[in-house]
Amino acid sequence: MEHVELFFKSIFIDNMVFAVFLGMCSYLAVSKKVATAVGLGAAVIFVLAITVPLNWLLDQYLLQPGALKWLGEEYVDYDLSFLSFIMFIATIATMVQLVEIVVEKFSPSLYNSLGIFLPLIAVNCAILGGSLFMQSREIETLGLAFNYGVSSGIGWFLAILAIAAIREKIRYSNVPAPLRGLGITFIITGLMGIGFLSFGGMLTGGDDEEQPATETAIEVEKLQTEEAKDLADNTKIVK
Repeated sequence: MEHVELFFKSIFIDNMVFAVFLGMCSYLAVSKKVATAVGLGAAVIFVLAITVPLNWLLDQYLLQPGALKWLGEEYVDYDLSFLSFIMFIATIATMVQLVEIVVEKFSPSLYNSLGIFLPLIAVNCAILGGSLFMQSREIETLGLAFNYGVSSGIGWFLAILAIAAIREKIRYSNVPAPLRGLGITFIITGLMGIGFLSFGGMLTGGDDEEQPATETAIEVEKLQTEEAKDLADNTKIVK
């Protein structure tokens, strides 16, 4: 159940919003065609699925305060958390280079259509944000970290696929001249961001634990007793 909850929360809350508000560079540039958006979205899913678990291991066994205790008791007091950004970006850049080599080898047309925006995945805020959110959420196991990476990639994929489909259809719409191009795209992006943020209340509204039925019944009984006493006191005063 924990895996399922984390899966949907990371899709609809974290990375969709990242894609809309933070990963604007590749999000806007590569979302003109659905085919290109699908290729980049698949690359992002792969990168996040690899980098988030790797960065989880780095965080657990190298970066957190006291993470070096496996080297010996004399290393317990070491705190390398200030290296988080550098280590995370290095891991992401390495995986992006691997993706670039694979795409160029097996799909030259996709590689040419993505152009400079494929290596730009390395500095995409959404990719780094996946690892930083993993760190801030204090994900407990490697399996949950892998789940979070994959679902975050799916969220980014759905966001860029949605904007690409809208932009393909909007070519045939009568958009006012001043808003054509990036103007109408920014408006659509803002509306999509608002829509994605609305999922937050739907998915997190049931986090509060429900009170047991017995406690609820006792509270109701106490309230009724107090109301009866107040009514009796008021009746005496009237008399």
